[in-house]
Amino acid sequence: MKKRGKAPEGGANWMDTYGDLVTLLLCFFVLLYSISTVDQAKWIQVVKSFNPDAKEVSQIAENPDLDANDEVPGGVDTDQLDMDEFDELFESLKKAVEEAGLEGQVELFKGDGYTFITFQDNVFFDGDSSIIKEGGQSILGQFSTIVSGVSDSVKEIQVLGHTAQADPNVQNEPESDRVLSAERAARVAAYVQVRTNLSPERIVSVGYGQFRPIAPFDTAENRAKNRRVELLITKSDSVEQSLEEYYEQMNR
Repeated sequence: MKKRGKAPEGGANWMDTYGDLVTLLLCFFVLLYSISTVDQAKWIQVVKSFNPDAKEVSQIAENPDLDANDEVPGGVDTDQLDMDEFDELFESLKKAVEEAGLEGQVELFKGDGYTFITFQDNVFFDGDSSIIKEGGQSILGQFSTIVSGVSDSVKEIQVLGHTAQADPNVQNEPESDRVLSAERAARVAAYVQVRTNLSPERIVSVGYGQFRPIAPFDTAENRAKNRRVELLITKSDSVEQSLEEYYEQMNR
């Protein structure tokens, strides 16, 4: 009897091929999922890995629909955008002060989540007056325009009014001292309120009288430093601090 030939080896190799195909498909879909929220720079790297000789990478998705938790093109998230916008507020205010030639009368400080502006009182007011001068109105108008442009990143504006002790050895008369500082702060706050798109509850005025000095009362120059109006602009979601903590940070 003729012997039956031995079955050729590798008859089941199609199973290996099928398994490899399924594995490749799985890897492909994992790759698609992994790049579904990738930023522009990472997408370019992926495309170039498949076509290393390409001089230019096109077909980049632009202007995707974003929600509050999505990344934006370029790998910048929405929190980063808010931070950049708030930084832009400081730079715009600094430019406005320089253009007005008020560098010697206005001081700006940018901290973590806030911008602090100090105006000597003669920028806005004549002595013992709470009526905003015409030049002061112009400055506040520019300030209001700048703030309105970045209002979404602003948490609150605090307007702080301060006086100086006329006699270094004798405190001012309490009522007139506190009323003057409160009226000045309130007038600045009201002027800003009607010229910005911030809701009124986000604009606060406080009168401290002579009791938050930044210099002694011993000389005319130091007393002039204490007669001031300050604007504390805090960023959305920033941590609340006391006025003394802000002063300490600015004097480091």
